[in-house]
Amino acid sequence: MDKAPAFEELCVDDVLVIGSGIAGLTAALTLADQGQSVTVITRAKAINDCNTRWAQGGIIYTTEKDSPELLLKDILAAGAGFCQPEIARLLAEKGPGHLHQLLLERLAVPFDRNEKGDLAVCQEAAHSTERIIHAKDATGLAIQKALSAAVMGEPLIDVLTAHTAIDLITPDHHSVNPLSMYQPKSCVGAYVLDQKHKKVKRILAKNTLLASGGLGQIYMHTSNPKGSRGDGIAMANRAGARIINTEFVQFHPTTFYKKGAPNFLISEAVRGAGAKLVDAQGRPFMQKYAPKWFDLAPRDVVSRAIFNEMLRTDSPCMYLDLKSHLSADEITGRFPNIHQFCLEHGVDTTRQLVPVTPAAHYACGGVWVNEKGQTDIKQLYAIGEVACTGLHGANRLASTSLLEGLVWGVESANDVVKHASGVAAVMESDIPVWEAKTDHFADEVLIQHDMQRIGAIMWNYVGVSRSPERLIRALRELRNLETEIEQFYRNNKVSDALIGLRNMVRTSVIITLAAWSNKRSVGCHFREDAVQ
Repeated sequence: MDKAPAFEELCVDDVLVIGSGIAGLTAALTLADQGQSVTVITRAKAINDCNTRWAQGGIIYTTEKDSPELLLKDILAAGAGFCQPEIARLLAEKGPGHLHQLLLERLAVPFDRNEKGDLAVCQEAAHSTERIIHAKDATGLAIQKALSAAVMGEPLIDVLTAHTAIDLITPDHHSVNPLSMYQPKSCVGAYVLDQKHKKVKRILAKNTLLASGGLGQIYMHTSNPKGSRGDGIAMANRAGARIINTEFVQFHPTTFYKKGAPNFLISEAVRGAGAKLVDAQGRPFMQKYAPKWFDLAPRDVVSRAIFNEMLRTDSPCMYLDLKSHLSADEITGRFPNIHQFCLEHGVDTTRQLVPVTPAAHYACGGVWVNEKGQTDIKQLYAIGEVACTGLHGANRLASTSLLEGLVWGVESANDVVKHASGVAAVMESDIPVWEAKTDHFADEVLIQHDMQRIGAIMWNYVGVSRSPERLIRALRELRNLETEIEQFYRNNKVSDALIGLRNMVRTSVIITLAAWSNKRSVGCHFREDAVQ
C-alpha cells in the first residue's frame, strides 16, 4: 500500500474497544471515568447500529420479592447443567447494583413506569418471579441511545465508526522482533480498515476489549443485524484464544418473514400476551409438540415445532395470530414498534396473520474468559455476546444478555484499571504497517454468493435440528469453501464485506465442529441421533 501519513496509519491509546453495544460502551465509560484514554471502533456507520438496539423484551433488575439466590436458581435451570455457578452468582449479586448505578442514576434510561411512578416490572418465561424492566418493546434501543450519548460526550473516548477490525495484533505473530515469539502470547491492538478512506490502520493499545457481538448472520434466518458475522470469534481464534460452547446457538422461534424485508424479531411477549402459533389456514399446532405449555413452551421447543411444521407443509414460514386473541388497542398499545414494522411491510397485525420463522438469535458460547473478562491471551478481554463466561451454559435465560454485557463491561474495565500500571507501553517500531499485496478489490457478487452459501449450509445442516449426516456434509462443504475464501481473501484488497466473509466461514467451521463433537442433545443444541 502507499505510505499513509502517520496519523492515518497509527493510533495509540490505553484501551481499544472493538464494538459499540452495551458491553463495549459500558466498558468505555467505566474506563474513561478512571482516567483511561479509549478508542471505540465499530464497523457500522453509526454508533447505535448494533445488536443491543434490537433487544425488545427487557433487562433483569430486581424487586422486593426477588433475591440473588432465586435468580441464580433460574439461570442454572435454564443452562441445563452447563452454567458456571460462580459466574451466575456474580451476575445475580452484582447485576442489579451495576444497573441501578449506570442505567437508572447516571443515564436515566426511560424505562416504563406504573401509575405510582415506580418501575414497571414483569415476569418472563422461565423466571420464577417478576424482575424484568423494559421500555415498551424497544428496551435495547432506549439503553443504546443513552449509552451512546454519554460516550459521545466523553473527552477521553474517541469513537471511530465505519472502521472494521481485520485481525488482532499479537507480537508473537506480527512483531518484526524475532525474540517476541518467546514471550507469552499477548494482544497489543488490531489492524483496522477505515472504510471511508480504504486504508488499514494500526491501532495499538495497552489493552484490547473485544465486544464485537454475535454471529447470527452466518445463518440464512437471523434476528441479528448485518454486522453480527462472528467477527470476534474468528479473530480471537486466529490469534490463538480458546473458544468454547459454540454449539449452543439459541434460535428465537418467531422472527418476521417476508422476502426482501429486513430481519426483525417478534418478541415472546406477544405470545405471552395471548397470541397463538398457527399454520396458513389459521390452525394452531403447538398442542402436538408441547401439550403442557402450548405456545409458551421453551424457545428451543417452539423453534423445532415451527421448523417441523414448515418441513411437513413445505412452507417457508408459519404464522402468529394476534388478531383473534388481542384487541386492536391491546396490540398497538403494548407492541407499537412490532405493529409499526409489520405495517410498513404489508402486514396489519390487528387484521392479518403475521408470517414468522425461527432464526439464529444468540450465541451462548464464544471466547473463553474468566470472571473479569480476561481471555487466555494477555491484555485481551472479551465481553458481551462474543465472550463465554459460562453464565448461559447450554441455553440462555431470557433478558440475561443485556445485563451480562453491562456487568462485564464494568468488571473488565475495573480489572484493566487495576493492572494498568503493570502493562508496558507498546513498542510501535516492532509492529509493521499493513502491506496490501494487490490493489484489486474482490467481486462483490462472489462475496454475496458465498455468504448465501454459508447461510444455507448452516441453516439446513447446523440449525434448529442436527443429525450426523447433516453435520458431516456441513463440515465437508465449509472446509472446501474456507480454502477457496482464504485464497480469495489473499488475492484481493481488504473490504468490509471480504473481511466479514472470511470471518463467517471460520466461525461456521468452529460451530459445526463443536456441534459434531457434542453427541448429546442439551439446551439449544438438538441432535436427532442422541439417546434421550
